[in-house]
Amino acid sequence: MKDIFSISTLEEFNKKALQVFDYQYKNNPVYQKFAQLLHRSPAQVTCVEEIPFLPISLFKSHKILSSEASAEVIFSSSGTTGTQTSKHYVTDLKVYEESFRRGFTHFYNNVEDYAVLALLPSYLERKGSSLIYMVQDLIEKSNNPASGFYLHDLDALVQKLQELEEKGQKTLLIGVSFALLDLAEQYRLNLKHTIVMETGGMKGRRKEMIRTELHEVLKKGLGVQEIHSEYGMTELLSQAYALKNGIFECPPWMKILIREPEDALSLLPEGKSGGINVIDLANINSCSFIATQDLGKNLGGGKTEILGRFDHSDIRGCNLMVF
Repeated sequence: MKDIFSISTLEEFNKKALQVFDYQYKNNPVYQKFAQLLHRSPAQVTCVEEIPFLPISLFKSHKILSSEASAEVIFSSSGTTGTQTSKHYVTDLKVYEESFRRGFTHFYNNVEDYAVLALLPSYLERKGSSLIYMVQDLIEKSNNPASGFYLHDLDALVQKLQELEEKGQKTLLIGVSFALLDLAEQYRLNLKHTIVMETGGMKGRRKEMIRTELHEVLKKGLGVQEIHSEYGMTELLSQAYALKNGIFECPPWMKILIREPEDALSLLPEGKSGGINVIDLANINSCSFIATQDLGKNLGGGKTEILGRFDHSDIRGCNLMVF
């Protein structure tokens, strides 16, 4: 199934998605039971739009696997004390590595061109983060001695950024939103050679902000024209990226669809806002078809705006999804 990374057309994507659905229906007991409740078997599904999307909440309560192989790693989501976290059992780390490496290259070219600086304190402070695994790999693959993680030492980070700016070194600063806000508010920078990429999330450290407001504060404080964004999650092995204005695009083996908020089984056309469904064909050994709890808008042309998250009271038509 590694030929998913050679997909180059929509026709190839749709054909492979149907093949993956057939495989996961037959090999993933949880997904099969869910699909059967919806009366959607491979014999009844003739196009991608008819494939059932597994509620992401089931990663908290069930072991979602389409393989009998043992997990090489179990990625887990962050959660407040006492809350149940999602677990993603990954049976082949090489698939994850190939997915995020190819995904990064697809949007940003060779990581060796960059110094990679990571400001991800909330992720570094716990185990099992798939984001930390990815960023650690990008840091190593950059082969730049300046690359590395910064926990709370903003002074050292600023000093390093200024050194790299003076050299004209292309730099990627990837950070969780609340930490980037701290940086932008405490220092006034003028970054000309640095891409600033936020991964979302206040993690309870700051008041939640809409993306446009967040980006304006970051652009002003860090002296950049655009703020880039990464859209990923524990339950996925691929990432979407926004190079400006919070408009996300996916690598060729990943796709974002928008579903009707009042009817979780109906997809919406371009220009409409609703719940985000993700097809991630790299999830070959778990589940490639996931109904997230995020809200988005289909802008057409493979572009999606991420609007936020559902309030639990906003989710309709999902009672049949819990079993």
